[in-house]
Amino acid sequence: MAESKQGFMTLEILAKAGALLGPSQQNPIAFVQTQFKEVEARLKVWLAKQSLVVEASVLAGISVAQGAAIGAFMGTLTSYAAPLITPPLKAANFNPEAMASLKQAQVLAGGLLVQAHNFAVMTVGEANFSLHKFMLVAKSNHIRKLILDSKEADLARINLSDIPGGPEIFEKAAKFCYGVNFEITVHNVVALRCATEYMQMTDKYCENNLAGFLSQVALTTLSGALVVLKFCEDLIPMAEDLRIVQRCVDIASAKACVEANFPSRSPPNWWTEELTILDITFFSKIIASMKSRGAKGLTLASAIITYTERSLRDLVRDHSGNGTKTSDACDSDIRDRQRELLESIVTLLPSEKSAFPINFLCCLLRTAIFLRADNRCKNELEKRISSILEHVTVDDLLVLSFTYDGERLFDLESVRRIISGFAEKEKNVAVFSAGDFREVCSTAMQRVAKTVDAYLGEIATYGDLSISKFNGIANLVPKAARKADDDLYRAIDIFLKAHPNLDEIEREKVCSVMDPLKLSYEARVHASQNKRLPVQIVLHALYYDQLKLRSGADDHKTPDALTTRSQLQADVTLVKENEALRTELLKMKMYIQDMQKPTTTTSTTTQGTSSKVGSAPRKPTFFSSVSRKLGKLNPFKHGSKDTSNMDEGLDLTKPRRRRFSIS
Repeated sequence: MAESKQGFMTLEILAKAGALLGPSQQNPIAFVQTQFKEVEARLKVWLAKQSLVVEASVLAGISVAQGAAIGAFMGTLTSYAAPLITPPLKAANFNPEAMASLKQAQVLAGGLLVQAHNFAVMTVGEANFSLHKFMLVAKSNHIRKLILDSKEADLARINLSDIPGGPEIFEKAAKFCYGVNFEITVHNVVALRCATEYMQMTDKYCENNLAGFLSQVALTTLSGALVVLKFCEDLIPMAEDLRIVQRCVDIASAKACVEANFPSRSPPNWWTEELTILDITFFSKIIASMKSRGAKGLTLASAIITYTERSLRDLVRDHSGNGTKTSDACDSDIRDRQRELLESIVTLLPSEKSAFPINFLCCLLRTAIFLRADNRCKNELEKRISSILEHVTVDDLLVLSFTYDGERLFDLESVRRIISGFAEKEKNVAVFSAGDFREVCSTAMQRVAKTVDAYLGEIATYGDLSISKFNGIANLVPKAARKADDDLYRAIDIFLKAHPNLDEIEREKVCSVMDPLKLSYEARVHASQNKRLPVQIVLHALYYDQLKLRSGADDHKTPDALTTRSQLQADVTLVKENEALRTELLKMKMYIQDMQKPTTTTSTTTQGTSSKVGSAPRKPTFFSSVSRKLGKLNPFKHGSKDTSNMDEGLDLTKPRRRRFSIS
């Protein structure tokens, strides 16, 4: 009733004003000015007795009517004068046509009855807007409260710096209050919705308000929902409180699942590229929503791989295996954000071990090591790589081992833990299957052994690789997993060539990881001529060739070959013992010689006399003594004895033969 009464009163005032504009015999301009002053004075007296809301409504109606009349005269606002008299039509939501600007609408809405004190300066950040207070009061309950609660009789400045979206969004909200249409897009719909909540421009306070105006924006496409979600990042937590985020997540995840199963365009995984515009927080929400909708592990993995490669493009190597990309950023803050991003991505990985290619996991682990991610993140990646290590390549292991420039070794501990974890898993499987892990290894273990040996050959060329690290990785692979040690021999040879200053003991330590009895014929021939190998390894290779020739066993898996192999291992052990005994015997002989040297002149004379009578041995020369000593150390003369310096009275009875012992 009150609104109807106000409307009739407004129309009555306008009718009187229109009647006054009729033909007259007086000066028309002076007559109109006089009559308008009288009407304005009466209107002011009447408005002074009304409430603020009634005053705002009446002035708004008068302003709209005057604006429509002037617009009809000017030919600018005729097309939407009628919708402004009533609440905005729903069909006007998306009208991108060029219309009157905010200033033009403000001038037209001002009319002749609006005074300067009815305007207020709205401060939004660094921008100022001089607007009619009553045009805003009619739509915004927030501004209405500010004016009513103000202690100033005439509030001239209102601070709205906290409005979401800043000056640009406030200008659009003000245009709505003035009845000026504007375009609502996926780029500004979130900010407008939050601004309406801030300014309380909802249907709760006024029907057909901006909140209802925005609710008809349809998020019908995946791209549209993701763009809206992207603009929610700067409007948290209000966007979450208004459930805009949840609505966009639900729409985006549902459409992504549909696209994954039934692609609507090419390439089929185009939707994964669309997700890369999101922050990791919203991306995680979409992945979680897709999981709840039953998305497959491969579908989630495809989205995660694309997102990781886009967000960490400077750190994650491409899948072509063409090397690594160096990072230009050196700021610690950037590294911290990248580390948090990586740790969040790792938590999103689905449980299926075959969902991700192993080269992608290796790149993630190398990035985690470089960014110094927490141990939980690195351990998770190491376990995932270890579970599918049979698919690893040498390049994948090298990714973990070198820096981004590929100039120096980076990290070998992760590789060691990965190989150790895989070997332990294979051992448990063999025990569970009631098998003997020492005798038979799985095909996967044999494949990993071959890859590890090739990997050792690649890293052996680096001088900063220590013997302990080299042997530590080589010993992780069970002996039974290697059918032949040719690849391992190649790695050892490369290591010895890259470390030429190793002594005999260190070279023997390096070669201890290899079984010379498992070398192929070609490898044994090469080893017998390899001057970098210690003598003991050459001896093993040659001795094994002799046994094979005698036994005629070509296949080391035949029963005869296994017997020969066992005998050879025992013989090799005895050879080592013989070498030690030979050394001790040499020391003893030298000691006896020192004890037999003459100490007095008398003994010298006696020996001289006896030498004339008897047949004393001739004094050895320097070269003959050196030759005899080298002959004693000759490992191929097991049965030879040096009796040149032994007394004739010694018992030369042949002792009982004890395998390879030397008397």
